[in-house]
Amino acid sequence: MADNLKNIRKFQSDVEQCMKCGFCGYFCPIYREERQEKGLARGKDQLIRYTLEGEQDLTKGFYQAIDNCLLCKTCVQYCPAKTRIDHAVTAARGDYVAEKGLPLSKSFVFRYILPNRWLFGVALRIASWFQFLLPRGEGRFRHLPQFLSALGAGRAVPAIARKFLRKTLPERTPAPAEPKYRVGFFSGCATEYVFPEIGHMMVDVLRNLDCEVVFDKRQGCCGAPVYFSGDFRTGKKMAEKNVNAFEDYDYVVTGCATCSSGLSEYPVYLAETPEEKERFEDFSAKVKDFNEFVIDVLATAPDRFELNSRFKGKTVTWHDPCHLGRYQGITTQPREILKSLDGLNFVEMPNADRCCGLGGSFSITHYDVSKRIAGHKVEGITASGADAVVTACPGCMIQLRDALSRHEKAVEVLHIGQLFTVRESPT
Repeated sequence: MADNLKNIRKFQSDVEQCMKCGFCGYFCPIYREERQEKGLARGKDQLIRYTLEGEQDLTKGFYQAIDNCLLCKTCVQYCPAKTRIDHAVTAARGDYVAEKGLPLSKSFVFRYILPNRWLFGVALRIASWFQFLLPRGEGRFRHLPQFLSALGAGRAVPAIARKFLRKTLPERTPAPAEPKYRVGFFSGCATEYVFPEIGHMMVDVLRNLDCEVVFDKRQGCCGAPVYFSGDFRTGKKMAEKNVNAFEDYDYVVTGCATCSSGLSEYPVYLAETPEEKERFEDFSAKVKDFNEFVIDVLATAPDRFELNSRFKGKTVTWHDPCHLGRYQGITTQPREILKSLDGLNFVEMPNADRCCGLGGSFSITHYDVSKRIAGHKVEGITASGADAVVTACPGCMIQLRDALSRHEKAVEVLHIGQLFTVRESPT
């Protein structure tokens, strides 16, 4: 069994840290909906222990159990022993996929579509030609018909952008004065293909804060959806592509919480030698979330922020993406920005850090549970009385818009980069 469990063994200490107290059951979003032990962190940990002890094989049922996880780290946040079940689950997926492989559909997308930026764009452009057939929702969102049950029947999906970000954003955006830093802008898939306007807005902010911004076209998908699903081999190829693309920049800045988290975790899951680990760690140290970079690195003064006029007098609340808060510890920085915007009213929603239920492909493969989890998020947003909910993850934006649409709530969903500009430096 040793040869096919190399990833689990790498994190064996995390597996053995669980005290089996079951305290995670009160907080796990999935367990609160399904009430099944295998959906709980403790249950998954026990299955992985059985595998290490030779009592459990890497069966389809085993994978289904460990796949039924959002990797939201809520259990880690509240675990008395701080057991990193996210490490154990991701490693177990890696060992299963190395031995059994992924379903054909996932394997094809992960190995041939996502790593190839041109082919990914072509596939999305072809898909966009047929979006007019879908029933129209609010704004740019349309509703999937019931027969598309594999993608979530009735799900509201965003329209593919008419022009992708790499077609409209210059490769180099110079700073107005002597640049403080040379920044590589990492767009992420959703910003590049669905929300290019958000990419433009963030680059404009970084430029006005005296950074030279380069949208390096060699970049690809961050790889998080791939290696978190267990395909470490393809994930590593994608990681190497991004590390090569951004070697010569002072920082790598992204407005996607999943991307900044995914890029930062290359050394955790994908490094196989000490040399690879060191190289991935050097790269990860340069990766910064947009909010973190603006507040912590650039130390932007509050009077530099200027609210976009269309949001004047609006009340907004903030949703903490799991990959921003629990994975990266970034919670105060976006709130600092929102509170500094003159003319905007910021209110906290109840349970702002509660998972929205997206979890990448989880919301497709487990849409019914994902919907119920998102429903609790809608309750918190509604209770805040806000006109709009703001976040820093395009994936969360899509999930929240779908949930608010299903509950017929007229609440706008925004990326924080849409809310403000920054006045150019007086120098």
